[in-house]
Amino acid sequence: RHLLAGVELDPDGGVVLLRAQLAGTVVEVAAEGVDIGAGGQAVVLEAMKMQHVLSAPEALRTVRVLVRSGDVVGTGDPLLVFTRTGAGEGGQSQSAQTDLDKSRSDLDEVRQRHLVTLDEGREAAVAKRHKQGRRTARENIADLVDPGSFVEYGALVIAAQRSRRSEEDLIANTPADGLVAGIATIGADRFGRDAAQAVVVSYDYTVLAGTQGMRNHAKTDRVFELATRKRLPVVVFAEGGGGRPGDTDVGGMAGLDVPTFRMLAALSGTVPLVSIVSGRCFAGNAALAGVCDLIIATPDANIGMGGPAMIEGGGLGVYPPEAIGPIDVQRRNGVVHLVARDEAHAVALAKQYLAYFQGTDQEWQAPDPRLARHVVPQNRLRAYDVHRAIESIVDVDSVLELRADYGVGIVTALVRVEGAPYGLVANSSHHLGGAIDAEAADKAGDFLTLCESFRLPVISLCDTPGFMVGPEAEKDAAVRRFGRMFVLGARLTVPFGMIILRKGYGLGAMAMAGGSFRAPQFTVAWPTGEIGGMGLEGAVRLGFSKELAAAADEVERQALFDKLVAAAYQHGKALRAATTFELDDVIDPAESRSWITGLREL
Repeated sequence: RHLLAGVELDPDGGVVLLRAQLAGTVVEVAAEGVDIGAGGQAVVLEAMKMQHVLSAPEALRTVRVLVRSGDVVGTGDPLLVFTRTGAGEGGQSQSAQTDLDKSRSDLDEVRQRHLVTLDEGREAAVAKRHKQGRRTARENIADLVDPGSFVEYGALVIAAQRSRRSEEDLIANTPADGLVAGIATIGADRFGRDAAQAVVVSYDYTVLAGTQGMRNHAKTDRVFELATRKRLPVVVFAEGGGGRPGDTDVGGMAGLDVPTFRMLAALSGTVPLVSIVSGRCFAGNAALAGVCDLIIATPDANIGMGGPAMIEGGGLGVYPPEAIGPIDVQRRNGVVHLVARDEAHAVALAKQYLAYFQGTDQEWQAPDPRLARHVVPQNRLRAYDVHRAIESIVDVDSVLELRADYGVGIVTALVRVEGAPYGLVANSSHHLGGAIDAEAADKAGDFLTLCESFRLPVISLCDTPGFMVGPEAEKDAAVRRFGRMFVLGARLTVPFGMIILRKGYGLGAMAMAGGSFRAPQFTVAWPTGEIGGMGLEGAVRLGFSKELAAAADEVERQALFDKLVAAAYQHGKALRAATTFELDDVIDPAESRSWITGLREL
């Protein structure tokens, strides 16, 4: 006898005996004289609230039924006696009988419920959004992530308002509780899947104005925890009105114990955090945007820690949403890092930003190295555009400048050299002659922290007469803010190199070097470089005040002043400074890239 799946086969007589594979109660049993195809149902046993189907291993015909429905049987008890029906009789196997395209009611229900959450099932809401010239949450996500890579969490969640609204209403009008969240890849074709994974979260303004409900808080917490566990970047589309007072299924809870804000804030400095804001972003939504390393906003964005209702409720006046945190304010106070033309451009900028933290780009183009030789005018008093200097030494079209409208005396940018990512800081002579004011110091310090957090080598292009001084400067807490720039520079452990384009004077130049000209892995200058304890003109006025005062008239005084400044320039000229080893070298500007690429090997 041969035992196969609970069926005893008698190869001599052609009789088949079906025995119980487990103890249980007979629920269904085939009738005598019935033909059962291979894989067909013969007996159903119930055990521990589960029904187990015993099937025929081949085409058989029942000749004797040994049990009835309701009988309790033990393992190995005989149930049915069969005879073989013969080759070609008794039907086909179960897999051959199954229509793989056949619909199932349970699957249809799931598909229908998911459809309600998708744009395809919300035509009216999508049309309204498009009429406003805006994209839906899902359209933005689809544009951001690699095709087919988005795995959504909590798509079937609805608002916690069952005590005041029907479930049908909630399913139709609060899909996903106003938040689309999940994991995807961004740029996997360039950097590989592991480097490209990211958590993506988008509040959906078509659902309860993109407010933060208790259940979508649970969803953000879920994916933020995944970001923490897997060390994934996070992109947040933050449009929305903040906390939602209308959720009634939470027992009157204030919701101040939600971990959402703490969880995202705790990720700062460990993974890149990007927020994209288009439209209105107030209260809790603005708080999440504010903890991100980068805020990208469109021209119609309004970002504020309180919306119109909160402001009015606090007795602070009545304001339209457009008056609260408009882009012209937020781009100049440093809140917004990048201003995009529209949502599509914002998504493109987010991709570009994330790419700097995903690895080396194998496709790059070097600029003509000769361009660097002609950036800085030979006339040392002539201002120039430092952006041209940057473009002359980094890969073509690789510059992403951050916070361009804030602290404009210093340029902070992500760049590539030979495809490798770097952070770059540079003084701009078009603002205060390159002097570092309080805003510029804060901006530089924040950027150095970003580079240190994500291990980007730093390039410093120095052209500064020093820190900005005077009574007005001290009103901006210059002492503390300049001091912070030194502190953050001293904390740098990433490779760091400085090129002096022209002026390198005083404490400001030292701060651009991380605190000392010996702090960088290299401190070199272009031929136009000049260094000193303070600006030449100021040094001459202080050091030779008596001689200048003794001059016979203004003409003689000016001539003496010009002579002394020229002498001071010769003393502080980069070529002379190199002879005393205050600089590591004076270089041909066309050789700048070779010094920078050397940082990767340190």
